[in-house]
Amino acid sequence: MGKILDKKFYNRNTLTVAKELLGKFIVRKIGDKKIVGKIVEVEAYNGPQDLASHASRGKTERNAIMFGHPGFSYVYMIYGMYYCFNIVTEDRGFPAAVLVRAVEMNDAYKNLPPLSKGRTKVGLLKPQDPLLISPLPRGSKEKITTNGPGKFCRAFKIDKKLNGMDITKKKNLWVEDRGKKIKKADMVSAKRIGVDYAKEYKNKLWRFYLKGSEWVSRK
Repeated sequence: MGKILDKKFYNRNTLTVAKELLGKFIVRKIGDKKIVGKIVEVEAYNGPQDLASHASRGKTERNAIMFGHPGFSYVYMIYGMYYCFNIVTEDRGFPAAVLVRAVEMNDAYKNLPPLSKGRTKVGLLKPQDPLLISPLPRGSKEKITTNGPGKFCRAFKIDKKLNGMDITKKKNLWVEDRGKKIKKADMVSAKRIGVDYAKEYKNKLWRFYLKGSEWVSRK
């Protein structure tokens, strides 16, 4: 077990928070079950001038949480079928957040409930399935279900019901520091994905991931 990240952690520069989230552990609690994964890839969305951010369009009913207090979840749907999980950062009034893109599940298998009958491979997962992930053997070519924001949310059962949740409290969802220190040499900075419309902001190296991780969505 580790220490739950508090509001002070999130109430800082968004790029700093994004980098320091790498190596932290996200915990999803459903009933008496827990799913735990190590964060290996994130993207920073930094303020109203960031044309890749929802906040660049001004405050709306959808993105209002980004303008609120740090340490709250911002969950939205894309393509009409996938959810994305973000954590609000910085002071109230400055709209910024960090998107969790991918997590490593190796340390979480023992915490998962049994696989449903007939669902023995990761590739057989469907959106309506319960919490299912089967361990991948080394060298497996099976599709990893948490190597992208939508797949991660599906595996962790994150949807709009968790939008606006205070994740600094030990309730249904939180992030822990388990003492894993990430060196700068083990971190990669890259362009964010799917933001070609964002003019000069499409070239910002505001995606960060752990070097060598097989769970990263794109390298």
